[in-house]
Amino acid sequence: MCGILACINHPKAAAYRPRMLNMSRCIRHRGPDWSGCVVATEENDADRGSILCHERLAIVGVDTGAQPLVSTDGKLILAVNGEIYNHRQLRKGLKNQKAQFKTHSDCEVILHLYKEHGSDFVKMLDGMFSFVLLDTSVSPHRCIAARDPIGITTFYQGWSYKYPGATFFSSELKALHEECDRIRGFPPGHLYDSSLPEGQETVRYYQPTWWHGDEEGAKLPTTEADLTAIRESLEAAVRKRLMSEVPYGVLLSGGLDSSLIATIAARETNKVAEAQRQRYEERRARKEAVVANGPTDGLPVGLDDDEDQETLAAWPRLHSFSIGLEGSPDLMAAREAARYLGTVHHEYTFTVQEGLDAISDVIYHLETFDVTTVRASTPMYLLSRKIKAMGVKMVLSGEGSDEIFGGYLYFHAAPDAKSFHQECVKRVKALHTADCLRANKSTMAWGLEARVPFLDKSFLETSMNVDAKDKMFSKGSLQEKDADGRPRMEKYILRKAFDLTPPGDAKPYLPESILWRQKEQFSDGVGYSWIDGMKEYANKHISDRKFAQRKERYPESTPDTKEAYWIREVFESWFPTKASASTAVRWIPRGDWGCASDPSGRAVNIHEFAYE
Repeated sequence: MCGILACINHPKAAAYRPRMLNMSRCIRHRGPDWSGCVVATEENDADRGSILCHERLAIVGVDTGAQPLVSTDGKLILAVNGEIYNHRQLRKGLKNQKAQFKTHSDCEVILHLYKEHGSDFVKMLDGMFSFVLLDTSVSPHRCIAARDPIGITTFYQGWSYKYPGATFFSSELKALHEECDRIRGFPPGHLYDSSLPEGQETVRYYQPTWWHGDEEGAKLPTTEADLTAIRESLEAAVRKRLMSEVPYGVLLSGGLDSSLIATIAARETNKVAEAQRQRYEERRARKEAVVANGPTDGLPVGLDDDEDQETLAAWPRLHSFSIGLEGSPDLMAAREAARYLGTVHHEYTFTVQEGLDAISDVIYHLETFDVTTVRASTPMYLLSRKIKAMGVKMVLSGEGSDEIFGGYLYFHAAPDAKSFHQECVKRVKALHTADCLRANKSTMAWGLEARVPFLDKSFLETSMNVDAKDKMFSKGSLQEKDADGRPRMEKYILRKAFDLTPPGDAKPYLPESILWRQKEQFSDGVGYSWIDGMKEYANKHISDRKFAQRKERYPESTPDTKEAYWIREVFESWFPTKASASTAVRWIPRGDWGCASDPSGRAVNIHEFAYE
């Protein structure tokens, strides 16, 4: 994951370069490893052109992957934020098998795919990404920009009245908000092509079978849950996301989702460790043979002691990370899960005051005033700083599961299967405004990359087409038991898919206490005092008079609580323009389902019911 910034079709491109470098500095936290900038001017207009900037976080192709990338003929320029998991397969599938690659980066294949397939290549990519590609072989230059299907990477597009005809792109709002008077979040699963007619440049390329399931009249899925397919597709999703040349770990809250990701990652990491161990033992045996018998023809000399130590140090062992207030539910559950999985576990605590002190910085990095996102992002932001300080640059995280399977406790109030499924689809389609935004920006604030296996395209295709009747739960269902004595609680089919001992293993995927632990939203699980502390602070610092005038001050997205007002006020201090505020999206609980207005999971009555 990195940070990208581009200005396309600027009237004075070369002269604008210093300004772009200053703007790019605003997102350098996303890519602390290196910075790059390329300017390309039009052949028939030496002033007009485009500027592409890149702030690099090196995960794959560490030694050679600096960006922006330039094709061997110098005609194509590319800036990418993200990871392309199937880059090796895509390389092998190129028609031109002699295509020259200048780096080991997973992103360079995009240049060659464009040459062979035009803009259609974006449908072939499997990963999380935002990119801007400039084709200077045509006049005017052609720009292709795109964002991954669900919006795991953050991406913005802007325009300025000062530079008619110019278009800006950036990984974060903060690079654009002082320069652009019109800004939008670039829509996930879409492609921008400057060669298309005006007003039609942006088109949807991601068209999964389930996408229109939230629309009236859409056909509801009737496929019975295939537990094996769910399990195997999630395992494959985790496996491909372990592509890394740097230390990695897992965020472990002790809840179902993060624990499932951790147990799969631990098993995959152990497989790699075992393969390395076997190779090491073979080399040690050869060395001992040389020492005992002396060199012989055909018998390679063994490793020296330094090489032995290097091989030992290279054996991978999964690290897990958790955070919470002292004695919080998540810390205790994460400790249990880590002990069971045998991870190298790192546990951090924070105080309510430390969280409150961080709120302003958190909102600066999040670029939103959504209450539930700010609540959950603060501990994640604090944890990410600790993780990066240890030298870890990539983590796996469990975002997306609750949207896919209707795991939030308020889903129990869905009146019927149709409503349940429509809400799942809506929540998945809105992930880029909430949990994906949180996972991306809370971690990238410290140059830490978060990967989210639950949002794998294949896993989504499998899980979003399951009959909603198999996903539904209610108060009464908690008392219902299946043949194995398991309660039909939230995310039942996901739990059931992993309620077994894997072939060739000595123990189940997870202990029962973790696999069948009730859902706790992250902002609740870190300690109930955290949300209570935020509310108490807001009530003290936002006067009744100020709150009474909230509609006058904020006529759009008017805050409905003092906590929301406080958060909005902090957001405005960083991003004072209307263009900036227009990019933020608030999540509003389903009042029509009888849900409380507070987005906390504790506000849902089924939360306490489960403990009765």
